[in-house]
Order: sequence, then C-alpha cells, then structure tokens
Amino acid sequence: MELRVGIVGTESSHVDHIIDYLNVARARAGVRVTALVPGPGGGAGGGAGTGAEAGERVRELCRAGGIDLVAGDVPALLDVADALIVTARHGGSHRDLALPFLEAGRPVLVDKPFACRVADAEEMLRVADARGALVTSYSALRYLPATEELAAEFGAIGPARSVVATGPADEESEYGGIFFYGIHPVDVALRLAPGPVGEVRVDRVAESIVASATAGGARVTVNLVKPGPAGPGDPGGPVPFHALAVGRHGIAARELPTDGNYLAPGLEAFLGMIDGTVPPLPPDDLLRPIAFLEAIDQSLKTRNPHSPERIVPTPPLSPDSALLSDLSVPLPSVTHPHAGYIRHRKPLPHPCPASKPPGSC
Repeated sequence: MELRVGIVGTESSHVDHIIDYLNVARARAGVRVTALVPGPGGGAGGGAGTGAEAGERVRELCRAGGIDLVAGDVPALLDVADALIVTARHGGSHRDLALPFLEAGRPVLVDKPFACRVADAEEMLRVADARGALVTSYSALRYLPATEELAAEFGAIGPARSVVATGPADEESEYGGIFFYGIHPVDVALRLAPGPVGEVRVDRVAESIVASATAGGARVTVNLVKPGPAGPGDPGGPVPFHALAVGRHGIAARELPTDGNYLAPGLEAFLGMIDGTVPPLPPDDLLRPIAFLEAIDQSLKTRNPHSPERIVPTPPLSPDSALLSDLSVPLPSVTHPHAGYIRHRKPLPHPCPASKPPGSC
C-alpha cells in the first residue's frame, strides 16, 4: 500500500528536495507526495510571493513531481494523504498547520523550526500524545553524515564537556527572525550535548550573536553570524555550518557540508519513525532547541541596547503541561503509537540508498 504524503507550504526550496527524492528519484518505494497546499503567503504564514508568482511556483512543483492535487487548506488533505510534512517557512504558523493531522492521529514532520514558542511546541506534543500520532521535527543538519561522524567520535574523545556550533542566522529574517536559520546550529549543538538546559547567556559581538548555556554535562556555545558583507572589500557570503566538541580525552570537529539533497537523511529518519525502524525523537529533543532559541529571542527583544550581554533563563514549559513541567529536570520520554493503518504496513527499505547522498541547506 502506498504511503501518501501531503505537503503544506510550497515556498521553501525544501519542497523541491522532498519531491525530487520521493517522486522523481523514487528513493523510497511505496512513498509518494500526492498533494500540496500552497503556503499561506507572507509574514507568520510562512510564504513569499503571491498571486501569479505563487501560482506558477505550485504549477512547477506539480509538473516536476507528477502531482495532480492542490488543496486550499490542510483539512482538505485528510482525504488524500496519510502523512503530512509542514514546510511553511515561518515557524509561527507550524502549530496551526500541523494540528489537523495530529488531531486525526496521523504522522507529521514539521520542518525546522518546530515552532517559535515553547507553548506552541508543547501543544503539538500534547495533541499528538492524546491522539496517538507521531510528530517530529529537526534541523536537517542533525542527520547529516558529518554530524553522525562527529557524534560517533565521542567514543574516542570521551563525554563532551564543551560543544561549539556555528552557522548563519539573521535576527531580522521575515520568517521568524533568529529561529529561521538559528535552529540549525542550535539543534546540532544540543544533539551533541543531551540533558537539561540551564540559563542562556546572549552576547552581541559586531554582527554576530553568541549564546551559551550548560546542557547536561557540557557547556554549549552557539555562534549565529549574520550573512552579508561586513564592510568595503568584504565579498560576503554565509559562514559555513560547523561543530566542535571537546571531550575529556580529545577534540573532534567537523564542517557540516550542505551540498546535494541534504534533506535525504532526515526524510529517511521520518519515514523510519513511521514504519517503526527508527525510534521517534523524545519530546525533550523537540523542546530544548525551541526553548534555547526563545531565550535568545527574548534577550534580543528586551535587552538594553548598550548592554554587551544579557542572561535569560530558559523559557519555562507550561506549568499545567501533562507531558512536561520544567527543563531543569529530566523530561519523560513519550512513545507515540503509530496509527493502525501504518502499523500494519510492510516495512519500507532503509536506510537512504548510497546513490542518493545528502545535500545542502
């Protein structure tokens, strides 16, 4: 039986990668994108372009992927899709776009970032738990081979005591400010430093933002560098993604290249979560990056502009949350049961074929 995937939000280049992987390359037998919902244009809706421009974009995607169905909203996809991928650019729209499928007990992949508020992320987790739906979200860098190699080196260098992740980010982005690209280095850093997150210190250094906190047994530092030329003679261009870990016995570092179809490993993880070959990410792995970024965002919006730094407690989780209470204590792992129509599916091939290497962000 074919797993029918619907996509909401068509402005991001991620949609091209997903359609190319599933519909053009047919890298996963029995899985196909069957329907699209155009992004709710602009601002918190997560879309760029309107009218004829947006319409042509959707037509191009349909032609490329052999997709016949274009729906007006997410509820309309419930009759034609078994799973949903939310690719709207602005994380502030993700909760409302994901909820119809979560309410129906169906699996949802929310493209980065999961949300722009911890409260929105918590609500998606609560609904998913109550309805027995799988929900997951991550930066695609989390599953890059270079990130996997870096994590594997912990066996040689020992437990991480310091983790430094770097990447481009613009606090003035129309797609959620620091959340839009900041999620990439933050998610990688916290993957390498599991455990409760403490207070987040935020420093502004020229055009860069440096945020640090203790996570588990390591000190995490994230460098968010605004893209673009710094002055005359500077050619500009974004800083590459990079991560470094200092263990008790050594140091490991990797540039995290984003060439080719970088979404492939993350797509394989999501599909593996659906067919049961990959364990779902626990709730704290979805919440910690959003809490870290929300602390940065609050600092940038409330700080004294003449102050070089500001320390902000990690945003607390809702006190009435049935799943989670506080990021200062270990968070319970919640297993989301698969919907019955998926539980009995024949397992799909795994992992990603070597002929389809991951790519760029």
